[in-house]
Amino acid sequence: MEPSHKDAETVAAAAAVAAAAAADRGTSSSSGVVVQVREKKGPLRAAIPYMPFPVAVICLFLNTFVPGLGTLVSAFTVLCGARTDLPDRHVCCVFWLNIAAALIQMLTAIVMVGWIMSIFWGMDMVILAISQGYKEQGIPQQL
Repeated sequence: MEPSHKDAETVAAAAAVAAAAAADRGTSSSSGVVVQVREKKGPLRAAIPYMPFPVAVICLFLNTFVPGLGTLVSAFTVLCGARTDLPDRHVCCVFWLNIAAALIQMLTAIVMVGWIMSIFWGMDMVILAISQGYKEQGIPQQL
């Protein structure tokens, strides 16, 4: 069972309190406490495919100027074998999740929400492409 977001916040808050108490006592706060936080992704966010860096940049460019278009292109990369964070879902399901995200971006672009969402979606695509490149080369991530 993975720790929930609330558990990570509780651990982080406890570590901060312990560090503050140690600082008040004049001692070092290097007691060996390591806090690890993992982001829990929803199904739409987890459906963003890991694409090659140039493709991700093109999708970001498309999403910046035509909201949802880059997300629509990324949906087709899933059909071409791009990996996602939803390994237990069928390829067609992940494809339709990306199509849904693209439609949401296109339909809500009128009120600027979809345009902003589309740009952030494109930025996530680039970040995932960079992280995939680090994993393939065996370089530790420092993002």
